[in-house]
Amino acid sequence: MAATRPISRNAPSLTLQNTPLLSADCSDFPFAKPQTVALETSTPGFVPSRTLSSYFDALFAAHGPQHWWPGRTRFEIIVGAILTQNTSWTNVERAIHNLRDARMLSTQAVRRVRSTRLAQLLRPSGYFRQKTKTLKAFVNFLYSSYAGSLGRLFATPTAVLRHQLLALRGIGPETADSILLYAGKHPVFVVDAYTRRILQRHGQVHSKIAYDEIGKMFESSLPADHQLFNEFHALIVHVGKHFCRKTNPACSHCPLNPFLPVPLERGATGDFLRDESAVTSHRSPVTLP
Repeated sequence: MAATRPISRNAPSLTLQNTPLLSADCSDFPFAKPQTVALETSTPGFVPSRTLSSYFDALFAAHGPQHWWPGRTRFEIIVGAILTQNTSWTNVERAIHNLRDARMLSTQAVRRVRSTRLAQLLRPSGYFRQKTKTLKAFVNFLYSSYAGSLGRLFATPTAVLRHQLLALRGIGPETADSILLYAGKHPVFVVDAYTRRILQRHGQVHSKIAYDEIGKMFESSLPADHQLFNEFHALIVHVGKHFCRKTNPACSHCPLNPFLPVPLERGATGDFLRDESAVTSHRSPVTLP
């Protein structure tokens, strides 16, 4: 059993525990046999907290801190969360580099700049006209509701602020939660396509489960600590990029392999993961390979 390394001195350290996996509708994947999985609860879509704790411990022991989210300031993190929609992080970095060179990485600068000029700077991120409108909408909201203060913005109760963010043009649940967690340090869990894919392949959730249901599973099962949620989501993205890929997954080398309903021996292939049609893609901090 791998030793656990705490995220920080103030953050809780989760302990690996042996726990039965939850049976789920996983008939799309031949290796996931519902009859071989012990049912711990009758609540649909509920993943036992010990299972999530074990996932985190295994990922953290294997890969360590991920140092997310990349950004020098809270506003830069917000800009990144908006720009990363439907594109790769490399493209986001190009757009942010443009903004930095143009001295546009401040709320005042974005508020003053013409939309046509801002769109030119955001072009590398793709969908740059829509993202220009979204970024402008966020900054206008910040000044009209919070006098331009990010401190006042993030002092707002989480549920209230999330509702306000979701009302803005171009901001959906994943973008809102990324802003809340990474820029505001609110304890909300960011759900992306990697999270869905991993949980579904492990027989923990069904294909039609809603975004908010998955988020609530993490938030109700784990300590409400923003550092924990930050690290857990970043580790999920890492394992999704490098192991739990949409095609040609490397299951046998994945740190979460022992938690599959039928673990694979090292060196075996994951070619039998054939049906990915049920994995719903949401906006995520990186483009899925």
